[in-house]
Amino acid sequence: MSFDRSNLTRRRFMSNFAFASGALATGVGSWVIRPDWANAAEGPIKVGIATDLTGPIAYAGNADANVAKMVIKEINAGGGLLGRPLELYVEDTASNESVAVGNVRKLIQRDKVDMVLGGITSSMRNAIKDPIVARGKTLYIYPQLYEGKECTPYLFCTGPTPAQQCDEFIPWLIKNGGKKFALPSANYVWPHTLNVYARKVIESNGGEVVFEEYYPLDQVDFSATVNRIVSNKVDVVFNTVIPPGVGPFFKQLYEAGFLKSGGRLACVYYDENTLNINQANEIEGLASCLDYFKVLTKDDPVSAKIQAAYEKDFPGNFLFAAGSAATGTYRGLKLWEAAVKEAGKVDRDAVAAALDHAKIAEGPGGPAEMVPGKRHCKMNMYTAVAKAGTYEVVARSNGLVDPKEC
Repeated sequence: MSFDRSNLTRRRFMSNFAFASGALATGVGSWVIRPDWANAAEGPIKVGIATDLTGPIAYAGNADANVAKMVIKEINAGGGLLGRPLELYVEDTASNESVAVGNVRKLIQRDKVDMVLGGITSSMRNAIKDPIVARGKTLYIYPQLYEGKECTPYLFCTGPTPAQQCDEFIPWLIKNGGKKFALPSANYVWPHTLNVYARKVIESNGGEVVFEEYYPLDQVDFSATVNRIVSNKVDVVFNTVIPPGVGPFFKQLYEAGFLKSGGRLACVYYDENTLNINQANEIEGLASCLDYFKVLTKDDPVSAKIQAAYEKDFPGNFLFAAGSAATGTYRGLKLWEAAVKEAGKVDRDAVAAALDHAKIAEGPGGPAEMVPGKRHCKMNMYTAVAKAGTYEVVARSNGLVDPKEC
């Protein structure tokens, strides 16, 4: 598959060149990327991507769309699937649930895709899953790290869960930060549910939650929170505030001397994309736990190959990073590819049955496998610390970690 201008159909607002080169969308739209070969007998297998090309988390959505283009290009270059080419349909969910629902319906009703992959926030997944799975009778793969508890039939999750992100990470934080935790949080489903799990792990390991608070998603003044953290001598700030608030929050904490006095920042969605929100010194020592960090490419040839292929196709600001669901998108598409091959057809029930136990031997950060009957994915997990604007891996799981869901 090639991504030249002749293979892109523009439907609304965005120039062919902009999308092909990965530039930010200028509005809500739909695109199709056609393979450069066709199988007239059966026609292409249609893959739908629904992700945030515009809005506050467009940096993540554009990366995910890029990963889908890259993987599908590779599959088509290798002869497609079941002898058929893949055709990629991309819809902008625009970081807006009401826009997203209408656009996702287009994938199902107009484009008649065989599978939909996408959604980043949990509120987005909850908005689009029913139009895809229940009313749309279509397979749905959700690639982002999230709060767990999603056990809908035909919905498969390929990002980390609270068990994968907390069970080994929080004991590391207690050992390498201290016992007194604060849980400052954005007020939506992911932080609320993750914090319930995190609190259990903190307390069962001898730690203490000094306070847990929730703020509007657009809040940027955190002076009262910073004062509480400093005056209570909190050791670890286990943060689930998200953009746009997280940058000002970390800056205000730094200016109040939290890091200077030995405090530790922790944030489980922080990856190479989010490192750039603040000056490096404002988040020095921040710890994160994810399924992949770019630094792994130094000693993992497979990760290095995937990372290099992405950077060659998509140079620029939309980085291949785990917290942005790029790794879950890669994993989801490759697991789906394995399932379609095993099923021998694209029928939803047949593919879902094969996807239930699908495995890939290679992927970013290592192999992965679905846990049969659970629709969640086992994967390697890594703890990394921010140092001078980059990451250093300080701990890694002993093999694939169970998601403990459903």
